[in-house]
Amino acid sequence: MPLSIIFVQMEISIALVENLANLSKLQFEEAEKRAIQEDLQRMIGFIAELESVDTTGVEPLLHMGDAANVLREDLVTGSVSRADALSNAALADEAFFKVPKVIKK
Repeated sequence: MPLSIIFVQMEISIALVENLANLSKLQFEEAEKRAIQEDLQRMIGFIAELESVDTTGVEPLLHMGDAANVLREDLVTGSVSRADALSNAALADEAFFKVPKVIKK
């Protein structure tokens, strides 16, 4: 029996909503419980609607579009020299950027 058929036959009760709330460590007012019950019942009804759609011959999709990643070739090229990089630094010594201490003990 498909999973959706099990859900379609399921009736959402206030007791079930209370059990789910308890498992989730949530508390709801009575009006909220009724609203959640109605929402869950509508969701199950939507599953029943989806179950009626004929999907024979339709391939499952992983992505909605045909777009694919276009990756460039990874080429080693020249980079900025250390001296050029350090020349714009606010604080630096001969090999490293200097930054203010941010972690205090």
